[in-house]
Amino acid sequence: MTGHGMMRLLACSDIHGSFSVVERILARERDHDVLIIAGDLTTRGTIGEATDALRRLSAMTPRLLAIGGNMDDASFDDRFNAMGIGLNARGVLVEDVGFFGVAGCPFTPMKTPNEISEEEIARRCEEGWRSVPQARRMVFVPHTPPARTALDRILVGAHVGSTAVREFTERRKPDVLICGHIHEARGIETLGSTTMVNCGPASRGSYAIIEIGERIMVELKG
Repeated sequence: MTGHGMMRLLACSDIHGSFSVVERILARERDHDVLIIAGDLTTRGTIGEATDALRRLSAMTPRLLAIGGNMDDASFDDRFNAMGIGLNARGVLVEDVGFFGVAGCPFTPMKTPNEISEEEIARRCEEGWRSVPQARRMVFVPHTPPARTALDRILVGAHVGSTAVREFTERRKPDVLICGHIHEARGIETLGSTTMVNCGPASRGSYAIIEIGERIMVELKG
């Protein structure tokens, strides 16, 4: 961790195969403790493509944690777990900060590769949260933003986020929520006591820096 008990996160989402963009970001942002990837590493890509890229990125960061998105095959998360970096329905403790998340997205008319029910999203959120009970701070990483916020609004104005993610966030009050999925809804918002960020698409160079100390500080970059 950086000085004075502060942890600095570099968070990105929606890479969609543009791993060289993330490598350039990492080359620039050397001062961080954990790299968080909040899903959509590929666009219907292979598990080999994702695994190779994550191995490269792991060499450029002190700690890497990731979930799959709705455009990644559901099998990605089992591989991420086997690599020790997965957060889908499981928690990882780094220092005294607990990280957990949920992959995929709620069902859509587009029938993307990894879509699950709101009930399954709720179950995975709870399972991940329960697996890091000793954490002093909690960082929740759902690929999909919470419903009815600034972070889940598509261009035509409709809200397409997850009701389960919102209900979980309101009930469990994680300190930080990191999401992506809705490219045009990049931004920072609070829900109760939770500081939330939609990182925007890393494929276009968007990412966030999050500092967890006495206070939570979030900066959108790129």
